[in-house]
Amino acid sequence: MKTRLTINGLKAVIEGKEILKGFDLEIKGGEIHAVMGPNGTGKSTLASALMGHPKYEVTSGNVTLNGEDLLEMDVDERARAGLFLAMQYPSEIAGVTNSDFLRSAVNARREEGDEISLIKFIRQMESQMKTLEMNPEFMHRYLNEGFSGGEKKRNEILQMMMLEPKIAILDEIDSGLDIDALRIVAEGVNALRHEDRGFLIITHYQRLLNYIKPDFVHVMMQGRIVKSGGPELAERLEAEGYEWVKAELGIEDETVGQD
Repeated sequence: MKTRLTINGLKAVIEGKEILKGFDLEIKGGEIHAVMGPNGTGKSTLASALMGHPKYEVTSGNVTLNGEDLLEMDVDERARAGLFLAMQYPSEIAGVTNSDFLRSAVNARREEGDEISLIKFIRQMESQMKTLEMNPEFMHRYLNEGFSGGEKKRNEILQMMMLEPKIAILDEIDSGLDIDALRIVAEGVNALRHEDRGFLIITHYQRLLNYIKPDFVHVMMQGRIVKSGGPELAERLEAEGYEWVKAELGIEDETVGQD
């Protein structure tokens, strides 16, 4: 069965405030969907709710990944089912090396007795780090500790490349990147494009989409998608901003107070 993530009527609250207000989207294998929108419209809340962050309570709607109820799964079960989130603000974990973390993550998705060998893992990790132009010493550094913002973002893409998820959610991976780092990160994403892998890219800026060509672009306001189109929609948003969308749809305040 071809990969399919289906989100219907998703509503979610944080600290009693509703942020997602009936979000609908379907992502199939081979598709790249970009979600854009002003600050405070619920984009990062969407990513966190899909991944199962305990701070966000889903109050309505349903989400399925390949026909299975994603919302009934714990976070680790969602990851093993093939969902991946490249976080906007990756955590630092002292005492755990990058390679140990990644090898444990890779093996967690494999059957018992089918763990990846150390030699094969090291070869794969070295190859992917070379693609991302990462210093080999990062294998032995503690996870994200002392990493710059750009190094953390590359490390998130490295994890995605090693885990090879079915659905990858990229939450503002372009923020804080210079043009060279942006190009390298985008090349890592493009290297993983596959007919059975889907992407949900959350971004503010067209510049990332110059390197990663989306199939669909969606505008998010008031906790839901209000307009969809092709790559040309992102280009118009870059040129004209969001005011024309608000005027066209009669939206006065596009925010939900948090993102």
